[in-house]
Amino acid sequence: MADTIAETVDLLYTVDQENLTPDQQIALGAALAALAQAERLEQINERLRGIHQVLNSWALRATVDGGR
Repeated sequence: MADTIAETVDLLYTVDQENLTPDQQIALGAALAALAQAERLEQINERLRGIHQVLNSWALRATVDGGR
């Protein structure tokens, strides 16, 4: 997903905004907002993966310690 976001950012920032129609400017603004949301969702996903790893290690430790 990160590569797709980076490629999209590159494309969006190479658009010549001075020659856009008002409708195209609105679409560009919407695309930039969607991109910002996708970046935020990726950050949240990374944090959730970290939390998942911690919880899994706790569950594994509880299983091992409980089996003694």
